[in-house]
Amino acid sequence: MDIIVLLKQVPATETSISIADDGKRINPDGVKWVMNPFDEFAVEEALQLKQKHGGTVTILSMGTDKAVEAIRTGLAMGADKGILINDPATDNCDGLGTARVLTAALKDMPYDVVIAGQRAMDDDNYLVGAAVAEFLGIPHVSMVIEEEITDGTFRCRRTIEGGTVVLEAPLPVLFTTQRGLNEPRYASLPGIMKAKKKKVETKTLADLGLAPADVAPMVEIIEMKAPPERTGGQMIDGDSAAEKAEKLVKLLQEEAKVI
Repeated sequence: MDIIVLLKQVPATETSISIADDGKRINPDGVKWVMNPFDEFAVEEALQLKQKHGGTVTILSMGTDKAVEAIRTGLAMGADKGILINDPATDNCDGLGTARVLTAALKDMPYDVVIAGQRAMDDDNYLVGAAVAEFLGIPHVSMVIEEEITDGTFRCRRTIEGGTVVLEAPLPVLFTTQRGLNEPRYASLPGIMKAKKKKVETKTLADLGLAPADVAPMVEIIEMKAPPERTGGQMIDGDSAAEKAEKLVKLLQEEAKVI
Protein backbone atom coordinates (compact mmCIF):
# COMPACT_ATOMS: atom_id res chain seq x y z
CA MET A 1 0.00 0.00 0.00
CA ASP A 2 1.31 3.44 -0.96
CA ILE A 3 0.46 5.95 1.77
CA ILE A 4 1.10 9.70 1.47
CA VAL A 5 0.99 12.13 4.39
CA LEU A 6 0.49 15.83 3.67
CA LEU A 7 2.49 17.70 6.29
CA LYS A 8 3.00 21.34 7.22
CA GLN A 9 5.50 23.01 9.52
CA VAL A 10 3.90 25.59 11.82
CA PRO A 11 4.92 27.72 14.82
CA ALA A 12 4.76 25.86 18.13
CA THR A 13 1.70 26.82 20.15
CA GLU A 14 3.84 28.05 23.05
CA THR A 15 5.91 30.34 20.82
CA SER A 16 5.53 34.07 21.29
CA ILE A 17 4.36 35.48 17.95
CA SER A 18 4.99 39.02 16.74
CA ILE A 19 3.94 40.71 13.50
CA ALA A 20 6.54 41.61 10.86
CA ASP A 21 7.17 45.21 9.87
CA ASP A 22 5.05 44.90 6.73
CA GLY A 23 2.02 44.02 8.89
CA LYS A 24 1.10 41.10 6.64
CA ARG A 25 2.99 38.16 8.12
CA ILE A 26 4.52 36.96 11.35
CA ASN A 27 8.07 37.79 12.31
CA PRO A 28 10.02 34.51 12.07
CA ASP A 29 12.78 35.64 14.46
CA GLY A 30 12.82 33.50 17.57
CA VAL A 31 9.92 31.32 16.44
CA LYS A 32 10.10 27.62 17.24
CA TRP A 33 8.82 25.61 14.27
CA VAL A 34 7.26 22.14 14.63
CA MET A 35 5.18 19.62 12.75
CA ASN A 36 1.53 20.70 12.67
CA PRO A 37 -0.08 18.85 15.63
CA PHE A 38 -2.95 17.45 13.53
CA ASP A 39 -0.39 16.13 11.05
CA GLU A 40 1.15 14.09 13.87
CA PHE A 41 -2.08 12.04 13.91
CA ALA A 42 -1.78 11.67 10.15
CA VAL A 43 1.78 10.31 10.35
CA GLU A 44 0.84 7.91 13.15
CA GLU A 45 -2.18 6.58 11.27
CA ALA A 46 -0.07 6.12 8.14
CA LEU A 47 2.45 4.09 10.11
CA GLN A 48 -0.29 1.92 11.59
CA LEU A 49 -1.73 1.32 8.12
CA LYS A 50 1.70 0.31 6.89
CA GLN A 51 2.04 -2.11 9.80
CA LYS A 52 -1.31 -3.73 8.92
CA HIS A 53 -1.10 -3.75 5.13
CA GLY A 54 2.58 -3.28 4.26
CA GLY A 55 3.84 -0.72 1.79
CA THR A 56 5.54 2.66 2.19
CA VAL A 57 4.83 5.97 3.90
CA THR A 58 5.92 9.15 2.14
CA ILE A 59 5.84 12.61 3.71
CA LEU A 60 4.90 15.38 1.26
CA SER A 61 5.31 19.00 2.31
CA MET A 62 5.60 22.49 0.87
CA GLY A 63 7.79 25.11 2.50
CA THR A 64 11.27 26.53 2.91
CA ASP A 65 14.49 24.70 3.71
CA LYS A 66 13.50 24.80 7.37
CA ALA A 67 10.49 22.56 6.68
CA VAL A 68 12.94 19.67 6.28
CA GLU A 69 13.06 19.57 10.10
CA ALA A 70 9.35 18.67 10.26
CA ILE A 71 9.78 16.08 7.51
CA ARG A 72 12.70 14.56 9.43
CA THR A 73 10.46 14.30 12.49
CA GLY A 74 8.03 12.21 10.45
CA LEU A 75 10.89 10.09 9.15
CA ALA A 76 12.13 9.58 12.71
CA MET A 77 8.67 8.35 13.68
CA GLY A 78 8.99 5.69 10.98
CA ALA A 79 8.05 7.15 7.58
CA ASP A 80 10.15 5.91 4.67
CA LYS A 81 10.92 9.02 2.62
CA GLY A 82 10.12 12.69 2.27
CA ILE A 83 9.45 15.17 -0.52
CA LEU A 84 9.68 18.94 -0.05
CA ILE A 85 8.30 21.43 -2.57
CA ASN A 86 10.54 24.44 -2.07
CA ASP A 87 10.09 27.40 -4.39
CA PRO A 88 10.10 31.16 -3.66
CA ALA A 89 6.96 31.52 -5.79
CA THR A 90 4.98 29.59 -3.15
CA ASP A 91 5.79 32.00 -0.30
CA ASN A 92 2.41 33.75 -0.48
CA CYS A 93 0.29 30.74 -1.46
CA ASP A 94 -3.19 30.59 -0.02
CA GLY A 95 -4.88 27.28 0.77
CA LEU A 96 -6.03 26.73 -2.78
CA GLY A 97 -2.58 27.43 -4.21
CA THR A 98 -1.02 25.04 -1.70
CA ALA A 99 -3.51 22.36 -2.75
CA ARG A 100 -2.60 22.89 -6.42
CA VAL A 101 1.09 22.42 -5.65
CA LEU A 102 0.56 19.28 -3.58
CA THR A 103 -1.79 17.85 -6.19
CA ALA A 104 0.77 18.39 -8.95
CA ALA A 105 3.30 16.43 -6.88
CA LEU A 106 0.82 13.64 -6.12
CA LYS A 107 -0.05 13.13 -9.78
CA ASP A 108 3.47 11.80 -10.33
CA MET A 109 3.30 9.47 -7.32
CA PRO A 110 1.53 6.16 -6.68
CA TYR A 111 -0.96 6.41 -3.82
CA ASP A 112 -3.74 4.34 -2.28
CA VAL A 113 -4.36 6.53 0.76
CA VAL A 114 -3.58 10.21 1.35
CA ILE A 115 -3.80 11.47 4.93
CA ALA A 116 -3.73 15.05 6.14
CA GLY A 117 -4.37 16.91 9.36
CA GLN A 118 -7.89 18.35 9.45
CA ARG A 119 -6.36 21.84 9.56
CA ALA A 120 -3.06 23.63 10.13
CA MET A 121 -2.73 25.35 13.50
CA ASP A 122 -1.43 28.59 11.96
CA ASP A 123 -3.98 29.63 9.31
CA ASP A 124 -6.80 27.30 10.45
CA ASN A 125 -8.58 27.25 7.07
CA TYR A 126 -9.54 23.53 6.75
CA LEU A 127 -9.16 23.86 2.96
CA VAL A 128 -6.08 22.02 1.71
CA GLY A 129 -7.11 18.39 2.27
CA ALA A 130 -10.54 18.80 0.67
CA ALA A 131 -9.14 20.77 -2.28
CA VAL A 132 -6.42 18.19 -2.97
CA ALA A 133 -9.03 15.41 -3.05
CA GLU A 134 -11.20 17.48 -5.40
CA PHE A 135 -8.29 18.17 -7.77
CA LEU A 136 -7.33 14.48 -7.76
CA GLY A 137 -10.93 13.38 -8.27
CA ILE A 138 -10.90 10.98 -5.31
CA PRO A 139 -13.21 10.63 -2.27
CA HIS A 140 -12.56 12.87 0.73
CA VAL A 141 -13.62 12.22 4.34
CA SER A 142 -12.80 14.73 7.08
CA MET A 143 -12.54 14.57 10.88
CA VAL A 144 -11.94 10.80 11.02
CA ILE A 145 -11.66 9.22 14.48
CA GLU A 146 -11.61 5.54 13.47
CA GLU A 147 -10.86 3.76 10.21
CA GLU A 148 -10.17 0.42 8.59
CA ILE A 149 -9.42 -0.75 5.06
CA THR A 150 -10.75 -4.06 3.80
CA ASP A 151 -10.79 -5.38 0.22
CA GLY A 152 -10.11 -1.98 -1.30
CA THR A 153 -12.81 -0.23 0.73
CA PHE A 154 -12.17 2.51 3.26
CA ARG A 155 -14.62 2.43 6.17
CA CYS A 156 -14.47 5.05 8.87
CA ARG A 157 -16.24 6.86 11.69
CA ARG A 158 -16.09 10.65 11.61
CA THR A 159 -17.34 13.34 13.96
CA ILE A 160 -20.37 15.46 13.16
CA GLU A 161 -22.20 17.97 15.31
CA GLY A 162 -23.71 16.07 18.22
CA GLY A 163 -22.34 12.63 17.31
CA THR A 164 -20.56 10.49 14.72
CA VAL A 165 -21.38 8.95 11.36
CA VAL A 166 -20.01 5.82 9.61
CA LEU A 167 -18.94 6.24 5.97
CA GLU A 168 -17.44 4.04 3.26
CA ALA A 169 -15.46 4.97 0.15
CA PRO A 170 -13.42 3.09 -2.45
CA LEU A 171 -9.66 3.47 -2.66
CA PRO A 172 -7.83 5.66 -3.43
CA VAL A 173 -9.12 8.01 -0.74
CA LEU A 174 -8.01 11.12 1.13
CA PHE A 175 -9.02 11.55 4.76
CA THR A 176 -8.20 14.07 7.44
CA THR A 177 -7.55 13.41 11.09
CA GLN A 178 -9.28 14.33 14.31
CA ARG A 179 -8.22 13.97 17.94
CA GLY A 180 -9.07 10.50 19.20
CA LEU A 181 -7.94 8.72 16.02
CA ASN A 182 -4.70 7.58 17.66
CA GLU A 183 -1.92 8.56 20.04
CA PRO A 184 1.11 9.75 18.03
CA ARG A 185 4.32 8.00 18.96
CA TYR A 186 7.50 9.77 20.02
CA ALA A 187 10.50 9.48 17.76
CA SER A 188 13.02 7.07 19.31
CA LEU A 189 16.76 7.71 19.34
CA PRO A 190 17.37 4.92 16.80
CA GLY A 191 14.57 6.38 14.69
CA ILE A 192 16.18 9.82 14.81
CA MET A 193 19.52 8.37 13.73
CA LYS A 194 17.91 6.43 10.88
CA ALA A 195 15.98 9.53 9.75
CA LYS A 196 19.26 11.30 9.02
CA LYS A 197 20.01 8.71 6.34
CA LYS A 198 16.54 8.65 4.77
CA LYS A 199 16.02 10.46 1.51
CA VAL A 200 14.31 13.87 1.38
CA GLU A 201 13.80 14.92 -2.23
CA THR A 202 13.41 18.62 -3.04
CA LYS A 203 11.38 19.84 -6.00
CA THR A 204 10.49 23.22 -7.48
CA LEU A 205 7.35 24.36 -9.26
CA ALA A 206 9.11 23.85 -12.59
CA ASP A 207 9.75 20.21 -11.66
CA LEU A 208 5.99 19.81 -11.18
CA GLY A 209 5.12 21.52 -14.45
CA LEU A 210 3.73 24.60 -12.71
CA ALA A 211 4.40 28.30 -13.20
CA PRO A 212 4.14 30.97 -10.49
CA ALA A 213 0.91 32.23 -12.08
CA ASP A 214 -0.65 28.80 -11.49
CA VAL A 215 -0.41 29.23 -7.72
CA ALA A 216 -0.99 32.98 -7.43
CA PRO A 217 -3.10 33.62 -4.31
CA MET A 218 -6.78 34.38 -4.72
CA VAL A 219 -6.90 35.63 -1.13
CA GLU A 220 -4.65 38.47 0.00
CA ILE A 221 -3.73 39.30 3.58
CA ILE A 222 -4.38 43.02 3.97
CA GLU A 223 -3.30 43.44 7.56
CA MET A 224 -2.47 41.39 10.65
CA LYS A 225 -3.16 42.68 14.14
CA ALA A 226 -2.47 41.28 17.57
CA PRO A 227 -5.62 40.75 19.67
CA PRO A 228 -6.32 43.53 22.18
CA GLU A 229 -4.81 43.00 25.60
CA ARG A 230 -7.26 41.86 28.20
CA THR A 231 -7.76 43.97 31.29
CA GLY A 232 -7.41 42.41 34.72
CA GLY A 233 -10.37 40.90 36.48
CA GLN A 234 -12.21 42.69 39.28
CA MET A 235 -12.41 41.10 42.70
CA ILE A 236 -15.67 41.52 44.63
CA ASP A 237 -15.27 41.81 48.39
CA GLY A 238 -17.89 41.13 50.98
CA ASP A 239 -18.52 39.52 54.35
CA SER A 240 -21.12 37.12 52.98
CA ALA A 241 -22.23 35.50 49.75
CA ALA A 242 -25.37 37.62 49.76
CA GLU A 243 -23.37 40.84 50.02
CA LYS A 244 -21.06 39.76 47.20
CA ALA A 245 -24.03 38.82 45.03
CA GLU A 246 -25.61 42.21 45.62
CA LYS A 247 -22.41 44.00 44.59
CA LEU A 248 -22.07 41.78 41.53
CA VAL A 249 -25.59 42.55 40.34
CA LYS A 250 -24.96 46.26 40.82
CA LEU A 251 -21.76 46.11 38.75
CA LEU A 252 -23.49 44.18 35.99
CA GLN A 253 -26.23 46.78 35.88
CA GLU A 254 -24.26 49.99 36.26
CA GLU A 255 -20.84 49.22 34.70
CA ALA A 256 -21.18 46.24 32.39
CA LYS A 257 -24.79 47.18 31.53
CA VAL A 258 -25.67 43.60 30.67
CA ILE A 259 -28.74 43.36 32.89
